[in-house]
Amino acid sequence: MTPTLVLAAHGSRDPRFGATARRVRNAVASSLPGVEVVLSYLDLDEPLVGDVLSRTDADPVVVPMLLSAGFHHKVDLPAIIESRRPSARQTDVMGTRSLTGALADRLVEAGLGPRDGVILSAVGSSDPAADRSVRLRAIELSTRLHRPVEVVFATKLGPHNRAVVSAVRRLRAGGARRIAVSPYFLSAGLLTERVESALDALVDDTLVAGPLGTHPDVIEAIGSLYRTATDRRAIPAGYHPAP
Repeated sequence: MTPTLVLAAHGSRDPRFGATARRVRNAVASSLPGVEVVLSYLDLDEPLVGDVLSRTDADPVVVPMLLSAGFHHKVDLPAIIESRRPSARQTDVMGTRSLTGALADRLVEAGLGPRDGVILSAVGSSDPAADRSVRLRAIELSTRLHRPVEVVFATKLGPHNRAVVSAVRRLRAGGARRIAVSPYFLSAGLLTERVESALDALVDDTLVAGPLGTHPDVIEAIGSLYRTATDRRAIPAGYHPAP
C-alpha cells in the first residue's frame, strides 16, 4: 500500500497561514498521483499531527513543513510520532532542500532592481543550528543575486528594532538605494508584518517579496522528501532524526 503523506505544519492564529498550508497540500497532492496527502499542525490549528497519525495507515511518512530544524523537528514531532504512530517515518524538514531559487523568484516577481539591498527575514529559533541554517540560505541567496543579503529574525528584533536598523545601515554602506525584504516564510502573517513595519519606520522606499507559498520548488522539496522516505532501502520504518 502506498504510504500516506502527512504534512506537519507549524500552525498559526493568523488565518492566512492555514489558507496557504491548504493550497500547498493541494499542490503536493496533485504532484503525487495516487498518494493520500493529509495536512496537520503541530499547534494552534487543527487537525493536530497526533490526531491525524492515530487514524492513518500503519506506516505513514511525516514531512515537516518547516524551514529549519529546531525544537519542533528534533523534540516535539518525534515525541508525537513515538506516542501515536511509532512506525511512521519522519523526514528532514522542508528547508533542507534548497529553496534559494524560490526566494530569488519571489524577489524578481516583486520587482527587484539592480541597486536593491536584500534583507532575508525569518522566524528565529532558540536552536543555534536552526539559525545557522537560515544564514546559510542568506549566503546562497547572496551568491545567486550577486549582492549582500542581511538576515533579520522576526522574533529577535531587539530594543527599538535594533536588528533591522543594523541591517539597513550595512546595506546602505554597501551601496543599496532601496531595501527589499525576502520573507523566508511559507505564508504571510504577523511575523512577516513585524519586520515590514520595523522597516517602514526607518525608510521610505521598500520592496516586499511574497512568501514562498506554493512555489514549485516548495512542492518539489516536499515530494522529494516523501520519495526518499518511501525507499525502504534508504530509510527504515521507525526512523527519526537524531536530536
